[in-house]
Amino acid sequence: MEKTKCLIIGSGPAGYTAAIYAARANLKPVEYCGQQPGGQLTQTTTVENFPGYPDGVEGTQMMEDLRQQAANVGADIRTGSIVEADLSAQPYRFKADDGAEIEAETVIIATGATAKYLGLPDEKKYNGMGVSACATCDGFFYRKRTVAVVGGGDTACEDALYLSHLAKKVYMIVRKPYLRASKVMQQRVMEAENIEVLFEHNTLGLYGEDGVEGAHLVKRKGETDEQMVDIAIDGFFLAIGHKPNTELFDKWLDTDEAGYLKKQDGRPLTKLPGVFVAGDVADPIYRQAITAAGSGCQAAIEAERYLNQR
Repeated sequence: MEKTKCLIIGSGPAGYTAAIYAARANLKPVEYCGQQPGGQLTQTTTVENFPGYPDGVEGTQMMEDLRQQAANVGADIRTGSIVEADLSAQPYRFKADDGAEIEAETVIIATGATAKYLGLPDEKKYNGMGVSACATCDGFFYRKRTVAVVGGGDTACEDALYLSHLAKKVYMIVRKPYLRASKVMQQRVMEAENIEVLFEHNTLGLYGEDGVEGAHLVKRKGETDEQMVDIAIDGFFLAIGHKPNTELFDKWLDTDEAGYLKKQDGRPLTKLPGVFVAGDVADPIYRQAITAAGSGCQAAIEAERYLNQR
């Protein structure tokens, strides 16, 4: 059984930043990067809103920079995933997919969240070529162009409104004959001159040569007046929610109604001593690289304080 003062589960801006701070505090952290080392940003093309990269940076390169920085200051960064967790008693026990068994005095959970997709093959085909699950990350690239947002809740309305200030035109593709969003968000969408809501529409696929050029839709699917509709667009934004990656921990820790791990008093603490959270796994609101990195810093500082107080 391997023992460590600090186990970090997950990578991305939160996990790597936690590793940098924990290593510099001489906690000798062990970090398991998970199935997608670097997290969601490795599926992004250019990142222009992270401080320190004046010309922007590829998402994969930025995550490699963070990983290398964490390694340089002494973090033990491992490929692979933690597949079992026992938080019933301290020290907490874990098992990795390579069979390694670990006892940890503190744990930082930075497993992130996964954007929900419609499940269309074209979403993968055009990923990074017009398909995005983050309007605030990628909207800048669609200035004065035409985009579509899929979804009818508050997130979809927020994304559509954000994009409406950049894009020439925004379509909202909504399955239901109404918006699920709050009344105030509905009103703002309806008042925006360049947002057109396509109620009772489903996406069948996307088309384009070197990127998204349009979407194949069906109106009133399955009804007698079912109708095929094509719209010309340059960008296709998913806004149907995120699924936090909490399967290993939700029997031990509190989650909100959407499944995000709950913080205590606005800090990265959980109800278990020595267990901390960082990044999108506990953030249903901002979901940005910079906020994730900041929360990784906070979690590592809290872990160091906890160990010192013990």
